[in-house]
Amino acid sequence: MRLAALIEAPGHVSARYRVEAFAGCLERAGCALTLQTIPRGALARIRLFTRLRGFDAVLLQRQLLAVPELLYLRRMVRRLIYDFDDAMLYRDSYHPRGLHSRQRIRRFTAIVGAADTVIAGNQFLRQCALNCGARAQAVRVIPTCIQPEKYPPRRTQPRPDGVELVWIGSSSTLSGLELQRPLLANLARAIPGLRLRLICDRFARFDPLPVIATPWQETSEASYLAEADVGISWIPDDAWSRGKCGLKLLQYGAAGLPAIANPAGVHSEIIEHGVTGFLAADEDQWIAALRQLAASPAMRREMGEQARARVEQRYAVAANAAAFTSAVLGF
Repeated sequence: MRLAALIEAPGHVSARYRVEAFAGCLERAGCALTLQTIPRGALARIRLFTRLRGFDAVLLQRQLLAVPELLYLRRMVRRLIYDFDDAMLYRDSYHPRGLHSRQRIRRFTAIVGAADTVIAGNQFLRQCALNCGARAQAVRVIPTCIQPEKYPPRRTQPRPDGVELVWIGSSSTLSGLELQRPLLANLARAIPGLRLRLICDRFARFDPLPVIATPWQETSEASYLAEADVGISWIPDDAWSRGKCGLKLLQYGAAGLPAIANPAGVHSEIIEHGVTGFLAADEDQWIAALRQLAASPAMRREMGEQARARVEQRYAVAANAAAFTSAVLGF
């Protein structure tokens, strides 16, 4: 079987974690994967879609095609799979025009209705697809998956000079953390020796909290995470963020780190409160959680081990390979 995956760009985070990570299991199932970047321009897309007639199935990853483009693609391909790990029917949380977009809803509705199989990254996204007319039997939930074996064990010796928080993400999601400057400032005042490592493609100041600016690189992200003590995440509690699939928390867990996050979206599913980390709804809860973790290297180690085990059991590529292969092959 030949599968073409239409992706946003080479190396895009969603393509890496939701498509490329499964190349090995697809190959073992007799399915050869070809990645194709969706070009700009209607004519270039039509030429690409025409060439897809030689494939047994096409996986469209996240993109919202114009309805005429989608209809042409549907005519060209034998089997169409739509995979998405964001609430694509909305604009993002920080868009100046707000979340709601009639054009995005129209395109999303057309895609989930036309696809033979829809792969949603979480239950909220599944419900979005159903609300927009997807057939219940066509929608499958497969979380964003990670390969824990690529993450080295974290340091075992506590650092003598305080606790290092870590946040990893893109410049767009850093906007959410920037909204929490007062919280981070008060954490720094409450916990002596606290600092924050930002692994990103842009950086921000969070005075008086010292920041270690660490440019993101795929080859080094795992080793930098292993040097930290506690992972953090904060997202707005809105429709766009409820579609997020929690990659930050999965990376922290794979690296053996406990995490603190606000109880929004999949944060509440990935973190088992008091076992793999803490869910903190307000400043007092953030300070209390961090004080516990800062005071006890043993707690950090035990929670990190539990977080790693949870990732391996629920969010690893190996744990979801059979479900992904089945969705692609149509079993």
